[in-house]
Amino acid sequence: MSEESGTYKVRVEHSDSQYIIEDDTSLLVHLEKQKVEVHYHCREGYCGACRTKLISGDVEYQTDPLAFIDDDEILACCCKPTSDIEIKLY
Repeated sequence: MSEESGTYKVRVEHSDSQYIIEDDTSLLVHLEKQKVEVHYHCREGYCGACRTKLISGDVEYQTDPLAFIDDDEILACCCKPTSDIEIKLY
């Protein structure tokens, strides 16, 4: 979509759905609003339960995650897209 407007598409792998994100709330909050099931516990980046594979695109963290994640993973509870993204839910 448009990086200037802060509006981005989120595509979930193995799904025909795309979701639009237009504000600064976390990826987890947006997925929940769309009734996408995402495993989570703490909502603050400590536990790693919301670990998600980032296939393409970029995100930024609203708070620094403390849970261990691989280079190609993100924590949906504390990040937001900075471009269109594609993710794979575990």
